[in-house]
Amino acid sequence: MNIYVDFDDCLCETARYFSVLVKELFGVNVPYEKIKYFNLQKSFSLTDEQYDELMIKGHVPEVLLAYEETPGAVQTINSWIDKGHNVKIITGRPVSTYDASREWLNRHGLNQLELYSLNKYGRDNFLKGSSFNLELEDFYKMHFDAAVEDSPSAFKFFDYLPDLKVMVFDRPWNQECEFPGKNYRRCSGWREIDGLLEK
Repeated sequence: MNIYVDFDDCLCETARYFSVLVKELFGVNVPYEKIKYFNLQKSFSLTDEQYDELMIKGHVPEVLLAYEETPGAVQTINSWIDKGHNVKIITGRPVSTYDASREWLNRHGLNQLELYSLNKYGRDNFLKGSSFNLELEDFYKMHFDAAVEDSPSAFKFFDYLPDLKVMVFDRPWNQECEFPGKNYRRCSGWREIDGLLEK
């Protein structure tokens, strides 16, 4: 089975860190549980300049390496690999984060995984020809049987796979979104995700 797994807020607790960082930087107090939108600029009511500063500080290597694992992620994924499944990490992180992202995976025992960055959110700092950067036309040549994703903004990339089983990691910012089809299931954590994959 070919499995797509998102990085931030599926493998690691990125938004929890940002809710702390935005308070430190700008005095904006929005607890993780109150992050209503995937768009953090909107959730935190930031100016363009503040949002840029937040993104830069939240993506420096030492910060990326400090993100905590989402409970059960590493154990579950390694069990999938042991069963012969092919797991790929498809992230919306910019290409500048590759080294730190790769190092985080290695440190957490996920060194077997392939890591790609797909321009999911219209960022402009993607490098043509990079082995980390995945162009849309190349992504659409990939086949996946299942996906783990938290962002409603990324669901459109699954349209080309109508039979894809999508496990939506339950997060505050996807509580009110409408799922595109019956193949989408909300999951409270990795144990539930694993159970659905086995069905």
